[in-house]
Amino acid sequence: MAKTKYTGVYVDKDNQFYYETELGTDRITGKRLRKKSRTDSFGKKFTSAHAAYKELIKIKREYHQVQKYANYHLTYNEFMDRVYIPAYKTDVEESTFSVRKKTLENIRDRFADTPLRSITIEDVQSYRTWLLSDKDSGGAGYAPSYASLVFGMFRKSLDMAVIMQYLEVNISKRVKAIPKGKCNVAYWTKDEFEKVIATICIDDFYEHLCFVMLWMYYMTGIRVNEGAALWWDDVDFRNKRLRVHHMLITRSRSDWDRKNYTKTDDGKRTIVLDDDTLAILKVWKKRQNEIGIHDFIFSYDGLPMIKSTIARIIERYAKFAGIHKIQAKGLRHSHASFLINEFNVSVLVLSKRMGHSSPEITLKHYSHMWSGADESIAKEMSGSIKIQTAPKTNIVFSGNQVIKK
Repeated sequence: MAKTKYTGVYVDKDNQFYYETELGTDRITGKRLRKKSRTDSFGKKFTSAHAAYKELIKIKREYHQVQKYANYHLTYNEFMDRVYIPAYKTDVEESTFSVRKKTLENIRDRFADTPLRSITIEDVQSYRTWLLSDKDSGGAGYAPSYASLVFGMFRKSLDMAVIMQYLEVNISKRVKAIPKGKCNVAYWTKDEFEKVIATICIDDFYEHLCFVMLWMYYMTGIRVNEGAALWWDDVDFRNKRLRVHHMLITRSRSDWDRKNYTKTDDGKRTIVLDDDTLAILKVWKKRQNEIGIHDFIFSYDGLPMIKSTIARIIERYAKFAGIHKIQAKGLRHSHASFLINEFNVSVLVLSKRMGHSSPEITLKHYSHMWSGADESIAKEMSGSIKIQTAPKTNIVFSGNQVIKK
């Protein structure tokens, strides 16, 4: 190994950076606590000595911080409140934390005052069974995909407990993980969407907003928080383009942030708009201007829409139309279904329109929607090959008499 200019950071013969340090003495075992790693908390290898040093400082800071409360009888509840949840908040986007916060608190409350070191394999297995059981049998009643997410978050919390030297091993790893299963998001077909918009009276200003919002989500496939962040500056009427470069983080209608990024780097994109959508937007823009709204497209009073309001709007008009309700993100899936089933759009085109990092991501989520496209191909194949066979055989048999007969 070779030293770098950063104390505690080294580079090995393969030019891989790593840190190595002593944190102190375990108050329980009396052993020296040593920490060495070639990866950060997300499992990514260090690409520079500085990156390894930043992680080393973070580990030391977290270790010394928790020493104020560390003791043999530390409860899971105390660990979550003082260590894990605050650390998780610093590692993810604000929008992610706001979504996951309640889940983390539910996990915390499940084990509550149980000492961290007293959690047993039986406790973990019981929790896993509860997550997968339906409500009639006293379980959580979660879908497999969500149960998998919750159980995975619980296991990660114990991973950190091991890193912080509260535990020697993560006992939850001895219990089988919960498979994600298949998560099919409900969506609306073209006929169903037509039934929905047929129940909206756009003479009413608020209902006009509802119509524009549902139409935009269905016809563009933008994510919910991408749509909520749209300003009129994002619409290029002359070139028929929609710029999707922002996402909205909302805590309430009056407490929000319009972030200059999207869920992923590839989420920043420009979408081509059809003439119907442009015409609908022009009418709505004029109507908003009459009452002094000039920024948010989805607004009736100058303030942005929030997810819960969007969900209620979807539920209301689904009920009016007599069709099944969907989640707000179901409108994004509806757009994908619309393009695939009505226009047999290619994977590459859909991937770019949806803001996916690769066509593989698109196939992962929407491959099942292309099943109907096979029928149209089969119809086009009919009659495309001229069928004409020979009047007599050209084969001269000299051996197998059974075949010859």
